[in-house]
Amino acid sequence: MTRQPANQVLTGVLSALGCFSFWGLFPIYFKLLEQVPPLEVVSHRILGSALVLLALIGLQGRWPALWGEFRDGRRLRFYLLTTLLISGNWLLYIWAVQQGRILDASFGYYINPLVNVLLGVLFLHERLNPRQWLAVALAGVGVLTLVIGHGVFPWIALTLAFSFGSYGMLRKKAGLNPTLGLAVETLLLAPVALLFLAALGGGALGMIDRRTDLLLLAAGPITVAPLLLFLEAGQRLRLSTVGLIQYLTPTLQFLLAVVVYHERFTGVHLAAFGCIWLALALYSGDAWFGHRRR
Repeated sequence: MTRQPANQVLTGVLSALGCFSFWGLFPIYFKLLEQVPPLEVVSHRILGSALVLLALIGLQGRWPALWGEFRDGRRLRFYLLTTLLISGNWLLYIWAVQQGRILDASFGYYINPLVNVLLGVLFLHERLNPRQWLAVALAGVGVLTLVIGHGVFPWIALTLAFSFGSYGMLRKKAGLNPTLGLAVETLLLAPVALLFLAALGGGALGMIDRRTDLLLLAAGPITVAPLLLFLEAGQRLRLSTVGLIQYLTPTLQFLLAVVVYHERFTGVHLAAFGCIWLALALYSGDAWFGHRRR
């Protein structure tokens, strides 16, 4: 009776570590596609993901289940919402990377774990103690530091954080099968992506070089693998636990932005990121000691 839940938690933790490491290295992939417009890259991601997921569903013999998802009007309306959230997140992230704003994206994904915590409290009735509330408040101070210090609202960071946090929360709350859910979401957008690429005459595919062609064709597997791991982790772990592991992604992104791509990192950035790092350290420490007590 006790072994099965432990195995589920271990699978969830490994899935979370895998997906967040993968996403942390995503800027390298999108930087290599810098010459391809973001909308075009997203279209290839959608079509490639749809094909990969359809192949998986075919191998599993789950065509009736997929058809059932499309016949359920209530679920279809739910999928329309999650589809808008995840596709908007994809598009903004690719644009930010190609515009040399990986640091902004990193800040957004540092906020994201604490956004997950807040969403878990508001919608999933998860409870926070005073130390955890202090961590959330520190994240707010970090955002305000950027607003006051640079005079610019960090819209990229906040949009990425809340769009992906909301997507993960909705999918967790619905408890739907990860593979089927992703297939429905990508299939809903596939006709739009196909029409867009057709209007461009195929776009960059076959027009630049072989490396670009291979990168675009790999968009499906590269997209699906970490998303399936993420949704698997979301089904097996508390939303707040997923949020705790999730800051592996922005740490890798941060290092790429500053060390590899040499993006401008000011004293204001240091103060803002410092607040977020302190918030994450406080929340992580509290969660770890709480686990030890239990």
